[in-house]
Amino acid sequence: MDATEDIWIFVITLTLVAGLVDFRTRKIPNLITIPGMVAGITLRTAMSGWTGTKVAVEGVVLALALLLPLVLARALGAGDWKLMGAVGAFVGPIIFLFVLFGSIVVSGLMALVEMVRTKRVRETFENMLVLLRGFISFGLRRNAEISLDNPKLLKVPFGVAVAVSTVACFWAARLSK
Repeated sequence: MDATEDIWIFVITLTLVAGLVDFRTRKIPNLITIPGMVAGITLRTAMSGWTGTKVAVEGVVLALALLLPLVLARALGAGDWKLMGAVGAFVGPIIFLFVLFGSIVVSGLMALVEMVRTKRVRETFENMLVLLRGFISFGLRRNAEISLDNPKLLKVPFGVAVAVSTVACFWAARLSK
């Protein structure tokens, strides 16, 4: 087993555990995310020295910086945000972007299924129009009625999408060799 596979084993395990916890509780606790970030940086450093540290820190910073506006607007939970930082620590900034894109696609598909299942397609699209108009008029700001804080709205466990995307990226990387 090479060092790259070690990284994949750790990040897949992390995301599967986080996805399972998120599915069950709709939260990803710091007990998973913070040690995950530290483990990613530590593993990268142990494998590649300062170059590994640099790649891990770049992955964390990119993840946290890209997703912070969504956390501040309450469109993404803080646990999801920190999980993506941990993923960035393990896989670095380039692979992180692939995992992020895959996570967005998977969570979008999960949301579509949930909208159809609960017969809330029209309501969801109306809410999206409200958000889009608000974004165009006022920029990225919170909307109290359309946020994670509203228990009446549909929510999907983003941690599950991250786990699915991470596994898919692993297989894509493995098959491309």
